[in-house]
Amino acid sequence: MDIKLESSWKEKLAPEFEKPYFKDLVDFIKKEYNSHTVYPPGKLIFNAFEHCPFDEVKVVIIGQDPYHNPGQANGMAFSVADGVRVPPSLQNIYKEVSDELGKPIPASGNLERWADQGVLLLNATLTVRANTPGSHQKKGWEEFTDAVIKLVSDEKENIVFILWGAYAQKKGAVIDDKKHLVLKSAHPSPFAANRGFFGNNHFIKANDYLKSKGKKPIDW
Repeated sequence: MDIKLESSWKEKLAPEFEKPYFKDLVDFIKKEYNSHTVYPPGKLIFNAFEHCPFDEVKVVIIGQDPYHNPGQANGMAFSVADGVRVPPSLQNIYKEVSDELGKPIPASGNLERWADQGVLLLNATLTVRANTPGSHQKKGWEEFTDAVIKLVSDEKENIVFILWGAYAQKKGAVIDDKKHLVLKSAHPSPFAANRGFFGNNHFIKANDYLKSKGKKPIDW
């Protein structure tokens, strides 16, 4: 099956595209885009991979669903398109970065600049029907993104995996924590951020680890 995906990922993930679950997923997604408004736009479904080729991955941040309101989702976890109001979870992420590193809070919620430095912003589900959160869960995306996480864990070394909230932590069960740094805390959403997200120092810890392994830290 010919999937439009960044070449290094396409080569690594080729076996997944031939599995029955992925063919069923593609059929489902095509029908959804043809009959409903679905986010992100089709050309941005694999945007996280486009900005972060396999060989350049240094950090993996796991999200859940794409944003489901108009104009928000841009194919990367927690990120929104330029000009779109910064969502509450990302506001809290920016606040934590600012508190840890003393950096000013950006006006834009577009995290492409993180992805371009080697941060894979991976949602568990890569598409969603407009205004219907969770509508594309349990259709095959989770199996695909589990394969992505396992691939990175198995074939790379000294990666920082950032798991915010119970969902991401459960999804991170396939990560080998003996060869990677796994950081866990509460989710940055307004409902949970005060229960352990704020003050987790994940951005400092990630950069300290990368530097200790001879890698360039992320300019958060």
